[in-house]
Amino acid sequence: MVLIHHQQQQQQQQEEEIVRRERGKKGMRVGKYELGRTLGEGNFGKVKFAKHTDSAQSFAIKILEKNRIQDLRITDQIKREIRTLKVLKHPNVVRLYEVLASKTKIYMVLEYVNGGELFDRIASKGKLSETQGRKLFQQLIDGVSYCHDKGVFHRDLKLENVLIDGGRNIKITDFGLSALPQHLRDDGLLHTTCGSPNYVAPEVLSNRGYNGATSDTWSCGVILYVILTGFLPFDDRNLAVLYQKPLDIERDPESPSLINNAFQLIGMSSCFDLSGFFENEDVSERKIRFTSNLSPKELLDRIENLAVQMGFQVQKKPGKLKLLLENKGQKTQASLSIVAEVFEISTSLYVVELQKSSGDSTVYRQLCNRLSDELGVQQSEELLTNLIVKDGNHTSE
Repeated sequence: MVLIHHQQQQQQQQEEEIVRRERGKKGMRVGKYELGRTLGEGNFGKVKFAKHTDSAQSFAIKILEKNRIQDLRITDQIKREIRTLKVLKHPNVVRLYEVLASKTKIYMVLEYVNGGELFDRIASKGKLSETQGRKLFQQLIDGVSYCHDKGVFHRDLKLENVLIDGGRNIKITDFGLSALPQHLRDDGLLHTTCGSPNYVAPEVLSNRGYNGATSDTWSCGVILYVILTGFLPFDDRNLAVLYQKPLDIERDPESPSLINNAFQLIGMSSCFDLSGFFENEDVSERKIRFTSNLSPKELLDRIENLAVQMGFQVQKKPGKLKLLLENKGQKTQASLSIVAEVFEISTSLYVVELQKSSGDSTVYRQLCNRLSDELGVQQSEELLTNLIVKDGNHTSE
């Protein structure tokens, strides 16, 4: 009993040493860190500016309330973030130096990034030039690629989670929703639906599993688009509306190619099928969308040729085709009727929508599968290379 009591006293003394308040000029201290102003505040804690009492080096300390963590049932999320940050050491990823704890709080000592969020920078000063945007995007891709090489998938990449330092370099932060290899299921995919609505990839919403690297790539495309335009490409709950009409984009004539590439990166990263982004129901039974960089005429010609090969009758209308396959075998089954339509997203990117109004879903899916092989889609890895490499210069890790 004496030994147990002594251990309890030691633990209490350690906790009092970790967090103590000094009067006078000095404020609250955590170990050898003196806390200053609040940098940010969330549901379960704060981030405070801090200085090391010996070296005077600046840090950001994330202070987490244990009771709030337990109430919100995010203990595993916090453990995951700490475990993830411990293995990441890259110039474009926020560094975790150490973790301290008291009876009621957890203290994560992080690298201090003095330029704030990229979101605030664009919200206050507007879009960046192509030169500035390319530099930041190169750094973003370097950081994200490094994370993927380490088996870390961020899953919540957005402007608010990209910080800028004094040298105008970016730092990726907030790995609370990240996934590691042990989170993959037997099919090799992730299945937890998470992320921010304006940035989340459509396959994350489909409930059929998704590739963490691919979904991060989608989010990078959204970030690139905002960097170059100053606003989000998807800022409406009913995103189908955005694809039913030409997007109202005021493009800078000096940087149209990079804006188009941002759209391409978004479109290609989801492996062609955009359906999950538009409806919550299982749309594969009646509607599906593909992206392509072929011209509308070539797309419609390919659809028509393939449909004729499969026995469809084709009726042509401006910008669309109506495909009809009569069912001569079963009177109870209606004839298969499909409308194919092409929408322009940018000068070099189009969405093909196939909508079944009636008939056999099996043949409809066969047509969709064959079309996905026929459409000229540029792979996201190739597109990333084109974005990062310009005039023979490549950014290194």
